[in-house]
Amino acid sequence: MDMDTTSSNAIDFHHPYTPYDVQTQFMTTAYNVLETGQGQIGILESPTGTGKSLSLICAALTWLRNHKSKQYEVSLQTVGDDIKDEPDWIVEQMLRRKRDDLSRTWEEREQRLERIRLKEKADAVRSAKRRRVDDGREKSSTSKARASDEDTDTEWLLDDVDHESAESKAGHGDGDVFAGLSKETRDTLSLFGLGHSSTKQDDEDVMVEDGVKIFYASRTHSQLSQFVSELRRPVFPSSLPSSLSPQDEKKTERAQEQVKHLPLSSRQKLCINPSVARLGSQAAINDRCSELQQAKSKQKCPYIPKEDKLSQTHQFRDTAHATVPDIEDLYHLGKTLGVCPYYASRAAIAGTEIISLPYPLLLQKTARDALGIKLEGNIVIIDEAHNIMDAVANAYASQIRLGELKRARQMLGVYVKRFGKKLKGENRVFVGQIGRVVEGLSEWMDGALKLKNDQGIVDSRELLRSKGIDQINLFKLIQYIQASKLAYKIESYAAHIEEEKDPSKGKRAPKSSTPVLHTLHSFLVSLTNLSSEGRIFYQKLQGPTPDIQLSYLLLSPTHAFSSVATTARAVILAGGTMSPFGDYKDHLFPYLAGDKITTLSCGHVIPPSNLCVWTLAAARAGDATSTFEFSFQRRGDKTMVNQLGVAISNMCAVVPDGVVVFFPSYGYLDQVIATWEARQPGETKSVWERMQERKAVFREAKGGSSDEVLEAYSAAILGGAATTSSTSSTARGALLLSVVGGKMSEGINFSDRLGRAVVIVGLPYPNMQSPEWKAKTEYVEATTLGRLTDPAREGGPTKRDEAVTAAKQAAREFYENACMRAVNQSIGRAIRHRGDYAAIVLCDRRYGTERIRGKLPGWIRGAMREKSEEGGLPQLMGALSGFFREKRQKGGGGVKLGDG
Repeated sequence: MDMDTTSSNAIDFHHPYTPYDVQTQFMTTAYNVLETGQGQIGILESPTGTGKSLSLICAALTWLRNHKSKQYEVSLQTVGDDIKDEPDWIVEQMLRRKRDDLSRTWEEREQRLERIRLKEKADAVRSAKRRRVDDGREKSSTSKARASDEDTDTEWLLDDVDHESAESKAGHGDGDVFAGLSKETRDTLSLFGLGHSSTKQDDEDVMVEDGVKIFYASRTHSQLSQFVSELRRPVFPSSLPSSLSPQDEKKTERAQEQVKHLPLSSRQKLCINPSVARLGSQAAINDRCSELQQAKSKQKCPYIPKEDKLSQTHQFRDTAHATVPDIEDLYHLGKTLGVCPYYASRAAIAGTEIISLPYPLLLQKTARDALGIKLEGNIVIIDEAHNIMDAVANAYASQIRLGELKRARQMLGVYVKRFGKKLKGENRVFVGQIGRVVEGLSEWMDGALKLKNDQGIVDSRELLRSKGIDQINLFKLIQYIQASKLAYKIESYAAHIEEEKDPSKGKRAPKSSTPVLHTLHSFLVSLTNLSSEGRIFYQKLQGPTPDIQLSYLLLSPTHAFSSVATTARAVILAGGTMSPFGDYKDHLFPYLAGDKITTLSCGHVIPPSNLCVWTLAAARAGDATSTFEFSFQRRGDKTMVNQLGVAISNMCAVVPDGVVVFFPSYGYLDQVIATWEARQPGETKSVWERMQERKAVFREAKGGSSDEVLEAYSAAILGGAATTSSTSSTARGALLLSVVGGKMSEGINFSDRLGRAVVIVGLPYPNMQSPEWKAKTEYVEATTLGRLTDPAREGGPTKRDEAVTAAKQAAREFYENACMRAVNQSIGRAIRHRGDYAAIVLCDRRYGTERIRGKLPGWIRGAMREKSEEGGLPQLMGALSGFFREKRQKGGGGVKLGDG
């Protein structure tokens, strides 16, 4: 169901500021999705600059506190129902005792957390006086010399694997948090609630009953850190209902309750053991960490939670609940207490209200299992969700290069030469099978280097026939690699040999940016996941040495994401540019009924007068020869490209400060600049030269540093000296030429003076000739056709010819929506807060069509100048001049909003 308007029903969302109408609308819709529950999905769009993350926090935590309060009331009601046949005085006494127990338990926990908060504040004051720079990653001490070659053998020799046990962990890898741990360690961890056995906690560990949790995911750790900053702003009421709060002097204290937040991350971010953390790659860290917990390990990790670290683990948990920490805080807390934050954070999950984590840890079931995450009955909120379908595909993607396989073959050779005679039974068999897999994949890729096409789809059956890979049980081989820690042991031994050959490298643990055997393991997992939803592609790589890459791509996120959507109580996908919504309904949740999905596209908090949106369809109105259409067939038209340059140059004359222009691709940007640099016959200056006279010109390069370009661009606008040969002393502000989908189109803010105008050149359709996009559109077409012609379809199957037409249309929609999501993301770079203002120019006649315009966000469509597509450059210049003249007269400015 679509939600364009909604009422707040007088809900107090405890927003730290007075919310705007669009914020109230957003929070109310999110609250209603959570309240309805039962597998509800909310797809909510709120433009960047409208305080989206803070609104999500206020809606979700207000709902959670209200829900917890209702649950307390329900528990009291249950007690009353159980004893309703007893005399009234007994019922009253039992209810009073239950109220007192709940109230006392809550109060004891809150008082303990408050003591910790006060201690943390005092410690912060003291440490500020003697603070010194410390990255927390001490240089490791020199390792002791090994006693003998026999000790070396023990360290790297493959263990005998209990295959039955390995099979029980199939597909989990690091997904089993207890994989490879000794019984002693497992029993100890169970004391902290980490395991299947239950051990009674001591009296100090009394906690309020665990309940519904909110899992909040975003793309990067930096975005999650910003989220934590927003989480610290609002103050929420206690989860205790008023019936449990006696009318006494403590009522005020009970009126508020600090949010209990826990950030979760991988070992790579949280490991405090220097000898493990310095391994670099996540796969190597996971393997080494598990190895150090095994019973026979001579160098057990000193930080793993044990009996003698019970109090430290409790302190870790309580401090996390008391302080609203981010990942860095947990890391330093673990170091201070001398307890592993990766494992100790599991003990803090119980009692936590909101858990933040990056996309990959939520989207993969194996990662959720590793973190001890249970989604059943809980809330999932995914922010920056405009790229959720790509994020799901990336979470299951894998690739391997021929060069990596050659390196793997070399490692295996070195290892077998040293340990071959000591390998027994299954170890010998499985190492031999790995060698066959490496040889088989290498043989196929060597042959593919001779293929005419540089890229294409791989027939998986043909790939697996090489060297008889199809005769190997890949499932058991994958289980063996996981259980034996083969990848880590072989790679660490190979690194040891390299260090012996080159002593200048020093004695250090192996650190590889490309842990090839772990990469091979990931690719083998993909080979076992082949189905109608996945494809393998090859691509020849450019470089001094011929190389080729095999890549696995998940074509549909439907089933991969369904494990989240069908398990959670409710899922909210939120973003600044979620439009167009169709793909989420058709390709992420095609199995859900319409009443299970709520969509909302909020307006912006800026007044309408702060936005000028124009479709520039032609250089001259009514002149078909000057039409702007940057389609693949026409984009090479040099006359049109030069007219575009003239238009941009003229815009630079009236737009103050910064102008950002987005092109469809890096290749086309290079082509356009080359055309602009060429002087036309009879002209004294090229378009490029005239453009530089108007503004300092900068460009985004595919392989260059976006930070350096952005810094120079900002300096040219905000008063610094821009160090570039393109800078002219007469330039007013700066012009940045960028690419849709490039470094500047997402995650970088062109607020205020940095982006007074954003120009979108053409429609950045993906390359339909690429094997990946061919496979994607064919998959969409095939699945749509299958769904429409299914005899079991509700209402009966669609006629074949009608179904074929509809399937082709669905594939076209999917392709077009990918283009428009990228456009919408680029447009959103400009307006970043309520007082901001900017012009947006859509330079292509196709933006004037209802089909394309309908895929723009509502706030952009609403601000589009009526019939602007019928005008030309003179009309645009008049509109821009009037828009910025009005801003100069009013003085611009405004109040910024907090935005996640």
